[in-house]
Amino acid sequence: MSFKDFDPAKVSMLTIDENHDGQRVDNFLITLLKGAPRSLVYRIIRKGEVRVNRKRVKADTRIVSGDEIRVPPVRLAETGETPDVSSNLQGILEHAIVFEDEGLIAINKPHGLAVHGGSGVSLGLIEALRKIRPDHSFLELVHRLDRDTSGLILVAKKRAVLTALQRMLVDKQGIRKRYLALVHGHWDANVKEVKLPLLRTERKSGERIVVVDEEGKTAHTRTQLLATGAQYSLLVAEPVTGRTHQIRVHTLSQGSVIAGDVKYSDPIDVERDKKMNIRRLCLHAWQLDFRNPRTGEQVHLKADPDNELRQAFAGAGCDCEAIK
Repeated sequence: MSFKDFDPAKVSMLTIDENHDGQRVDNFLITLLKGAPRSLVYRIIRKGEVRVNRKRVKADTRIVSGDEIRVPPVRLAETGETPDVSSNLQGILEHAIVFEDEGLIAINKPHGLAVHGGSGVSLGLIEALRKIRPDHSFLELVHRLDRDTSGLILVAKKRAVLTALQRMLVDKQGIRKRYLALVHGHWDANVKEVKLPLLRTERKSGERIVVVDEEGKTAHTRTQLLATGAQYSLLVAEPVTGRTHQIRVHTLSQGSVIAGDVKYSDPIDVERDKKMNIRRLCLHAWQLDFRNPRTGEQVHLKADPDNELRQAFAGAGCDCEAIK
């Protein structure tokens, strides 16, 4: 049976293709059974209802091209149809592509666009791409960016490319990411590294945040001062690790919250940003360097900040030759 004919309400026998070669059984099912609770996926595996080549498997079993996997019938909650992509958004995304080959797409993601749907967002970048590229059977995010962060994001067109790049990110080798960050205050040029553990927590209001805490996960950010204005500084921030809100909280730990970061700013910072007409998070994924898993070639990508962000840099007195 082909994946196009898959019906979750019936027993299905699917043949694994190259797009799923090497994938774990649990991750394959989570992707296949969109909307199914993870508890359901692990229950059907544990009960032996999922079989690969007629044998019981564990959640971490790896499937390979040519394997036949049995998927039992499951009842999925009704979900709304993914809305169509407007011609405006389609044009924005197509114009934002900075690199593409047979295995990979690199996009200069606009500020304000979520990378995937959920939490009140029906259409994110990856859903939009799948809509405007219906001939691609496999499109998956290699990594993520916060909705309010602009800049480079990678989308894999092949499973092998996805796993290779994600392995580089986990191993902290072979891939380098650099961000532009406009921060409040005068950044100390001698601060070139921040190594502080980060912990996810909640405020009393229920808002999820990240804080520096010894019980948190190891986090490491390299920094370089590019320019200093009267009340702001422009940095290059290179996250060695990839924790949630890492750059935002590491700069905050040094007394310099990122401009436009309403989640972590105090009222004085917010008021200063308003006076400077800064109405967005001034954090931009600027450069990416990595070895192309498909060709072995070294790739260097750069995504220019949009006009709004450039104006914020200039207005803060941090219009820097390095980013022109």
